[in-house]
Amino acid sequence: MAAIAASASASRTLLFSHHKLFLSPISARSTTTCQISHFLFNTHRNTFKNTSIRFSSITSPGLQSPRETHNFDTSNVIDILEKRGLLESLTSDNLRSLASSTNKTLKVYCGFDPTAESLHLGNLIGIIVLSWFVRCGHQAVALVGGATGRIGDPSGKSLERPELDLHTLDKNILGIENTISTILKSNSVVILNNYDWWKDISFLDFLKQVGRYARIGTMIAKESVKKRLESEQGMSYTEFTYQLLQGYDFLHMFRNDGVNVQIGGSDQWGNITAGTELIRKILQPDVSSEAYGLTFPLLLKSDGTKFGKSEDGAIWLSPSMLSPYKFYQYFFSVPDDDVIRFLKILTFLELEEVDELERDMKRPGYVPNTAQRRLAEEVTRFVHGEEGLNEALKATEALRPGAETNLDWKTIEAIAEDVPSCSLAYDQVVNLSIVDLSVSSGLLDSKSAARRMLKQGGLYLNNNRVDSESKSIEPQDIVDGKVLLLSAGKKNKVVVRIS
Repeated sequence: MAAIAASASASRTLLFSHHKLFLSPISARSTTTCQISHFLFNTHRNTFKNTSIRFSSITSPGLQSPRETHNFDTSNVIDILEKRGLLESLTSDNLRSLASSTNKTLKVYCGFDPTAESLHLGNLIGIIVLSWFVRCGHQAVALVGGATGRIGDPSGKSLERPELDLHTLDKNILGIENTISTILKSNSVVILNNYDWWKDISFLDFLKQVGRYARIGTMIAKESVKKRLESEQGMSYTEFTYQLLQGYDFLHMFRNDGVNVQIGGSDQWGNITAGTELIRKILQPDVSSEAYGLTFPLLLKSDGTKFGKSEDGAIWLSPSMLSPYKFYQYFFSVPDDDVIRFLKILTFLELEEVDELERDMKRPGYVPNTAQRRLAEEVTRFVHGEEGLNEALKATEALRPGAETNLDWKTIEAIAEDVPSCSLAYDQVVNLSIVDLSVSSGLLDSKSAARRMLKQGGLYLNNNRVDSESKSIEPQDIVDGKVLLLSAGKKNKVVVRIS
């Protein structure tokens, strides 16, 4: 979502590195409940300080931060984000000063275009940053792009997004709204849809109200635009005007809802500054009431590639598109090189505890994946709640061959999409030998391989080791009358659905 940015010559970039910050101690027990309410800021007229601040290589002492219910009324959210590696750029350092003010509540928004029915891991940082603002006593707004989703943000894209039909768009909007409200809870975030105001704006009104303030040179200078213009595919006029739509979103919410801060990933810097510039030109707020922008780093692996994609596709935040078990397993498998950074970025653990986990990883006797397990637990709890985490933990434990946890149909189905499966008729399964079922289900290639696995103690039925070659499937072996789980060794599994 974007708009009109200040020219490069008019802006100044300040670089900060290796500076230390001080934060007052934070309570580890008290709680803050932020009641979100719509309000209007009085806008005044003055000049805009066109300054940008970028941060790199920041180091600072440990910071106490919230896990579940902590009071941050006097905390500076900008300093917290900086310490945790969640701050890349600010449009003005005045935002840091405002975040320290006890009598100034910021109202912050992050935009999410409905390009899919669920948000994915790449969107999670935006939700986490919004959550940090709420935890520090500010107000959060999640903007779903019911209008801008019809256009498609060109930022970071080499090709134009495919056009969505209205039915798909409506379904995606509903799915994203549900995901956001589930994670952030309905009492801590206001969810808006920009189609609510765009549907009443005609093309001529848009040109008059917004287009007259746009400068082609500034728009072309945007990094997202330059890259596309230099590519073989080029850029359509539709995509080119996207930045104006996002800029107007910020202006509309600034004027009508009191939203004064926009946050986004680093690839949104041009879009965000476009919005602050549009507000400056049209509304001319004074310094005490200006609009601000903040960007956070994109979620990347240590090798620089995007984090959030796997061989099977995106890591979705909705449990209907990715089970809590698979979500948990994804984080449990994070490489050692990434896990500490992700603990700082993706969780609300105290930094002192993260530092201790990092030290433990270097000590003799460290149990592999201990830090990954903590990461998986914290992120799964934040996204899927305690119930989702328990489901993931139960499935992880129960699906370990030899585990004593009783299997149920729901637990087995939670991993069904992650392992091979087949459907067999009831009559085809009951009284069939375990050796024959191992072959007919595709678990093993041959009866000889099944007998060899059995003799080695590696053949399991519903996590119970099979010791006898004469074992046949009985009705009571079928879990809840619906499924069987066959395992050969620790990792080779097959779910057999009984039809």
